[in-house]
Amino acid sequence: MIGYLFKGFQSQTNIRLYSDYIPLLLWNILKETKMAVLAESIETGINFEESENQKMIAQMVQDFGKKEITPKMMEWDESQEFPVPLFKKMGALGLMGVLVPEEYGGAGFSYSEYVTAISEISKIDGSIGLSVAAHNSLCTGHILQFGNEEQKSKYLPKLATGEWIGAWGLTEPNTGSDAGNMRTVAIKDGDYYILNGAKNFITHGKSGNVAVVIARTGEIGDSHAMTSFIIEKGTPGFTSGKKENKLGMRASETAELIFTDCRVHKSQVMGNEGDGFVQSLKVLDGGRISIAALGLGIAMGAYEAALKYSKERHQFNKPISSFQGIAFKLADMATKIEAARLLTFRAADLKNQGRSVNKESAMAKLYTSEVAVEVANEAVQIFGGYGYIKDFPVEKYYRDAKLCTIGEGTSEIQKLVISRAILK
Repeated sequence: MIGYLFKGFQSQTNIRLYSDYIPLLLWNILKETKMAVLAESIETGINFEESENQKMIAQMVQDFGKKEITPKMMEWDESQEFPVPLFKKMGALGLMGVLVPEEYGGAGFSYSEYVTAISEISKIDGSIGLSVAAHNSLCTGHILQFGNEEQKSKYLPKLATGEWIGAWGLTEPNTGSDAGNMRTVAIKDGDYYILNGAKNFITHGKSGNVAVVIARTGEIGDSHAMTSFIIEKGTPGFTSGKKENKLGMRASETAELIFTDCRVHKSQVMGNEGDGFVQSLKVLDGGRISIAALGLGIAMGAYEAALKYSKERHQFNKPISSFQGIAFKLADMATKIEAARLLTFRAADLKNQGRSVNKESAMAKLYTSEVAVEVANEAVQIFGGYGYIKDFPVEKYYRDAKLCTIGEGTSEIQKLVISRAILK
């Protein structure tokens, strides 16, 4: 199936296995073209039309989601279950390594295709979109961007195929936005570092097979005194703690990472000692595009549900969409989503070109996350009383959307990043 647009059509068995997720016509096209689609070059300059890659990825996610996500997502939400088997299936489709080069088992696509994948997943279920985004852009992305060849060859194939789930540890209980004052320490001891401390609000903190962890190796407050480590699950002294009971994104696991005299060999350091914080800021530049895509998908899902309902729900012998009060809400929602889409794909386009996205990714993340909250809120209002009960979809979009304004840098931090960029 289209996963082997991602995987290079390496296995005919798996092509047959996933062919249910694409229409027959598209399937025939793929059989004819195979890797030809991957040969398309990334155009510089923003393109307002979706590429064939993006269209096929969107169709694949929609078909996969209808069969594998929609039937179970409320069950996962109620029980806060992190559905690991689902992510294994998405790994087979290439969705766990969208940006990873084919030589490491990934799809080898650009940020444009990545944004399409995350937004389409999030339109179905924000919590699944969040976990896919965190896995791709944080843990996997950090190793891809800053790991040495040995580290990339060892970890990326497992992460890109979904064999392993990745976690990324920067935030601590007392240092959220103030990450530079982290208290988790790594003390050099011969060829090892001994880590002590804790990280919280970590996506996949319990289920992750490997984590990229940033720890202090020098003085508090020194931005060049933090180092990034790759630490595998099962390393002595490395455990997971409390799993958080969250308002939304409930199928995306959030938990503590705890380090108690955890010995990590120097070969697990990425880059040089002291590079960790600077690396993290660069990783977060790309991560903001992920959260923008997440917010975009949630907003799209809420809007489409509200639009459909407004045409079906009748009051005073006419559909409620015919009333100006509802029609104007829908007009505002559609306009803001389109603006959010343009900001997000603009940031993705700059990332594809290898240009700085510090300001642009912050703008996309800020605006799109706030739009997600606003659109979800308006969707609940359009549904009225039905919007407040779990038999209808918009209450979940409403709960999930808020995280977008907090995770990977609050809206206030995004404004700080933007203001510094425009005032320097």
